Amino acid sequence: MLKNKVVAITGATGLVGSAFAKGVIDNGGKVIIGDVSEGKGMQLQEKLGEENCAFFYVDVRDPESIDEFIYQGASRFKKIDAAIHSAYPRSKQWGMPFENLKPEGLAEDLFGQLGGSILFSQRIILFFIKQKYGNLIHLSSIQGVSPPKFKHYEGTKMVSPIEYSAIKAGIISITQYLAKYYKDNNIRINSISPGGILASQPEEFLEKYRENCASKGMLDAEDLIGTVVYLISDMSKYLNGQNIIVDDGWVL
Repeated sequence: MLKNKVVAITGATGLVGSAFAKGVIDNGGKVIIGDVSEGKGMQLQEKLGEENCAFFYVDVRDPESIDEFIYQGASRFKKIDAAIHSAYPRSKQWGMPFENLKPEGLAEDLFGQLGGSILFSQRIILFFIKQKYGNLIHLSSIQGVSPPKFKHYEGTKMVSPIEYSAIKAGIISITQYLAKYYKDNNIRINSISPGGILASQPEEFLEKYRENCASKGMLDAEDLIGTVVYLISDMSKYLNGQNIIVDDGWVL
């Protein structure tokens, strides 16, 4: 489905980003993977194969770094058909209870994740305009659509940060804003709101979470690949400004 498609992915060494990179290649595409972790990035490039994958450092909080990432990727593969923004920078404060939040950590997280989404959008869309087409996919969350189910967290040390909900709701708003702002430019902009992704959460939490779902409960990162491939492919060429929820029915 993605033959000859070139896809740039930020946050590519993370659980979701690396699954996306493999999914694109498995469906015939090539990937430009970016992250602040150069060691992990080079390891992922080696794993996926240099003929289909190129790693370049990128810090999405820095416009010059984003521009360099885009330039290097486009120079390597001659184009960028689509971009997936899944970078997820966090401060040392991340995961603290609401009552313990400090301004410095809050500012760092809001700028790194929400500000980074805006800055990456700005730089990649400028590239798409010069290229005369493009496709941008943002990664939001069910927490950007619905408030957390706080009972799921009882008896665990887990927290669903208020800033995470604010950021993910903001990403959906950014997606809709930009889709309208850049109408008539042959650029599509959509977002995906996944349910929770399995990452060694305690069984007590997993059981409560599963009760609110249709079948599986928490998802594997690979469960999102079908939606990503669809959004990148020409099958979705008239889908624009949408937020697709992939959550096994959690928000219902």
